[in-house]
Amino acid sequence: MTAATADHPAGTSPSFGELLRVFLKIGLLSFGGPAGQIALMHRMIVDERRWVDEKRYLDALNFCMLLPGPEAQQLATFCGWHLHRTAGALAAGILFVLPGALCMLALAWAYAAFGRLPLIEALFYGVKAGVLAIVVEALLRVGRRALKTRTAWVIAGVAFLALFATRVPYPAVVLAAGLAGALANRISPARATAPAPAAPIDWGRAVRRTLRVGLAGIALWAAPVALAALLLGPSHVLVEVAGFFSRLAVVTFGGAYAVLAYMADEAVTRHGWLSAGEMLDGLGLAETTPGPLILVTEFVGFLAGWRNPAPAGPATMGVLAAAMTLWVTFTPSILWIILGAPLVDRIGRVPALSAALAGITAAVVGVILKLSLWFAFHVLFGRVETYGSGPFALDLPVLATVDPVSVALAAVAAWVLFARHWSIAATVGLTAALGLAARLATGGLA
Repeated sequence: MTAATADHPAGTSPSFGELLRVFLKIGLLSFGGPAGQIALMHRMIVDERRWVDEKRYLDALNFCMLLPGPEAQQLATFCGWHLHRTAGALAAGILFVLPGALCMLALAWAYAAFGRLPLIEALFYGVKAGVLAIVVEALLRVGRRALKTRTAWVIAGVAFLALFATRVPYPAVVLAAGLAGALANRISPARATAPAPAAPIDWGRAVRRTLRVGLAGIALWAAPVALAALLLGPSHVLVEVAGFFSRLAVVTFGGAYAVLAYMADEAVTRHGWLSAGEMLDGLGLAETTPGPLILVTEFVGFLAGWRNPAPAGPATMGVLAAAMTLWVTFTPSILWIILGAPLVDRIGRVPALSAALAGITAAVVGVILKLSLWFAFHVLFGRVETYGSGPFALDLPVLATVDPVSVALAAVAAWVLFARHWSIAATVGLTAALGLAARLATGGLA
């Protein structure tokens, strides 16, 4: 049964079937990494359908920023939990990943069998330009609603500069923003909006739920790994893949790029599952297909299984290794949300914590701005270089490598989205078709 709340009345609550349809659509359109995915969900769930109110969406995003794993998938899982509790969390979390995972599986198989895939690259060339306009739209919407005080603007600006010009990890930036928000409220409490009082916590019930859900989730997470070790031995590639990506799943703060160097070193140098060039190709495929960028792990897992075909053959072992990789990577992300989602509303009702969340919300605007610029640099320019040393690092595009076709496609997307009010699907479809036509016209498929 759908959970009705004051801001989410039962009359406007989606049925479970509606939830499935919308999150499947989100999964199919979730291009552009976390910035694009957060933007897409904000538009479809908050603005268009009002299934989740603005404050709860931003509070949930703040919470997800503090967790290991892909924050956009965790945010989708929270939205599903808010609407239909555990069943909704599972449905939303899985559907957010499933289309991209199936796409990556097909591409990994084609890559292993035939090599590079210029037609696929050309097809998604225009998609990224379309997503860029969607990211900008979300940044403007979230900024207007989150930055209502001078303190919020300062926190957002400092967060952006810290992320854009230094190597400070964004969980640290988000935590610092929370402390700044709490301190600002302590200095000037009269300016803070008093939240509704929180209901008393039944600690016994909370502990029992946490233990029950946590132990069940850990058992489910470990079951396929234990079965593979029992049937195939602890040194089999399926067990090695499971162990490696399980460890990665609990330390992936900051998204795929934060752990890419470590993952590449282990997968390429230590295990020999693929080459450095193949690793970069896999990342390129993950960037151009829907779903979280961390789906690059599926590509690595597939090639590991393909190249260790005993006892079932390359294709079968590739699929099994890819499935194992997906299981150990995304199961904990869903588990964190099912465990922690009940805390999100409660945190927002404690004055000190509510002020801390307001600071984090402001920082999230800086985070999205940084991700938006990173995405724009990689879409509109052929090369991006890192400048600085030590704690300072500034990623800037090489201006001479600007891609005029991508700039034109992004301009078209912005026009149809802002001026003509096209839907997201229509915008992305238009730029995809135009991008493919441009590649065909310039011989880009050769």
